[in-house]
Amino acid sequence: MLFNSIEFVFFLPTVFVLYWFVFKRLKAQNLFVVAASYLFYGWWDWRFLMLIALTTVCSYASGLLLRHYESRSRRLAVLWCNVGLNLGILAAFKYFNFFSHSFAALFRPLGITFDALTLDLILPVGISFYTFQALSYSIDVYRRKIEPTRDATAFFAFISFFPQLVAGPIERATNLLPQFLRPRRFDYAAAVDGGRMILLGLFKKMVVADNCAAAVNSVFGNYLNEGGGIYCSEVSSSRSRYTVIFRAIPI
Repeated sequence: MLFNSIEFVFFLPTVFVLYWFVFKRLKAQNLFVVAASYLFYGWWDWRFLMLIALTTVCSYASGLLLRHYESRSRRLAVLWCNVGLNLGILAAFKYFNFFSHSFAALFRPLGITFDALTLDLILPVGISFYTFQALSYSIDVYRRKIEPTRDATAFFAFISFFPQLVAGPIERATNLLPQFLRPRRFDYAAAVDGGRMILLGLFKKMVVADNCAAAVNSVFGNYLNEGGGIYCSEVSSSRSRYTVIFRAIPI
């Protein structure tokens, strides 16, 4: 579900009204955030929900184990198991094909050729964001910067929170997680300010960026044949400074 889609136009106000005026208790609000976030993320392909659920469960469990163990070696083993699992999933879906092709290209100048092994996998949206967010929690718990939470619902809401799930930013647990552990009250002024920022963002995306993209994509898609621009033709250096000469390409 895209932020500028028709589905999201109906999704966001519905979630807003239900969250503030129907589910008024903290536990109910957190459960609703998880349900809404999973609906939002699974709208394109529900199978990707298994990945985010696995990341969440493993990171939640690692936090409890890090709290249970006092031995540095055991704590370090728990941390590396969680880091290895999550980075392994990320590498398989996002970087495996890239490194496979790069490895094959490395031997091509030596006359050694072989077919690169590739995986026919669809890249899950936002996998980098929620993976590193989950890892930041485990690392902060290991460093004792934050106490591990026993509230599984709040932790699931922290990892899957839909406003930043697919586009970031990566939130540290020290900032976002405590907000799911304390009661919230509706603030009319904050709601109006948030709505204003959402509309401004949609304007920048749909009116400014999308219209500029048509021209920009055409240039980058055929940049070798474009007739205008600026390029760097000469760079000279001395002990104290660099001199760069730019020349205009005739149109």
